[in-house]
Amino acid sequence: MNNTYLFVYGTLRRETNSEMFKLLAKHADFVSNASYQGKLYKIDNYPGVIPSANPADIVKGEVYQLHDPNLIFPQLDQYEECGPGFAEPTEYMRELWEVRLENGQLIQAWLYKYNYPTVALELLSSGDFLKHID
Repeated sequence: MNNTYLFVYGTLRRETNSEMFKLLAKHADFVSNASYQGKLYKIDNYPGVIPSANPADIVKGEVYQLHDPNLIFPQLDQYEECGPGFAEPTEYMRELWEVRLENGQLIQAWLYKYNYPTVALELLSSGDFLKHID
């Protein structure tokens, strides 16, 4: 059994019903609502997350178990504009981080971490991108 997990916190979440979410749903199983210790920023009509040392900084999202990471990651990397073919530094980097499932269990999951300076960006203190969708 494959134990590759992906934590999503923005336009890949179920409630957005985006085309990329639909692609993810075809290639992964929803595991749980989850959280990540980080800060969430509004980039444009999408968010970016960075890690935080403060346990009070919580980003809300969802965890998916990927059926075939080698198939879906290239498509997700293309969507997030990171990986081969994109100029360095890329806006996002796919990295493995610890996330907390709704039941309290900690797991390692991939997430797309924002890779540019956040000084001029709006902090979404709720930690929940869905609360900020127009």
